[in-house]
Amino acid sequence: MRCDEYRDRLDAYIDAELSPQEMSAVEAHLKTCELCAAEVPLQSRLKREVRLAGKAYAPSLEFRRRVEAAIAPPKKASRFRLWVPSLAMAAVLLIAALFGWNQVRPRSDATLAELVDMHVATLASASPVDVVSTDRHTVKPWFQGKIPFTFNLPELKDTGFTLVGGRVSYIQQQPAAQLLFQVRQHKISVFIQQERASGSVGDTAQSAFTVRSWKNAGLQYWLVTDANPQDAEALQKLLKSAS
Repeated sequence: MRCDEYRDRLDAYIDAELSPQEMSAVEAHLKTCELCAAEVPLQSRLKREVRLAGKAYAPSLEFRRRVEAAIAPPKKASRFRLWVPSLAMAAVLLIAALFGWNQVRPRSDATLAELVDMHVATLASASPVDVVSTDRHTVKPWFQGKIPFTFNLPELKDTGFTLVGGRVSYIQQQPAAQLLFQVRQHKISVFIQQERASGSVGDTAQSAFTVRSWKNAGLQYWLVTDANPQDAEALQKLLKSAS
């Protein structure tokens, strides 16, 4: 399959609308094609922007009526001419909403949404990690040469947590290590990236997910999970003790 054919499937891949075989094929291609892999976070961000803008900038009924009255065409206008003003106005409203949202939205909110989306995509993936191992001494060396930093992992014996594996991800188009842990039936994604001035989000909750964030030794950590906050705090303490 050619590269452009894979790109045509990225939209359905992000929405998990492909068959398991197609999802696996696209994931295998993304591991070998940097251009297509870079498109995934960009398309995911566009989807989030449109969705959030639609919620934040829904016009009132009064505004809709004024717009409809202003663009009302003559009664004898052709069907094509009836559509043109409405489409043009819709495009203007969407562009204005996206621009306005980008201007007022804190960068941390964008990072938070991106982290949660990446965690959800990982849970839905047939191959959530590229290196599969419960051994920290196997997972940590796997990242060497793939990311421009190193990190430490804690000993998890008798803690209730299990290391599933890891993969390379991108946050705000910058490389990051994504580690996947399990506690009982819940998965926990831990993202590690070189510290950036605008890269931090505070501890918070978005929908059913808990997000924890901290910095240490020049690295930025994010933890995302649907497990209870006590589990999130316990794993955070283990990771901090290993740093």
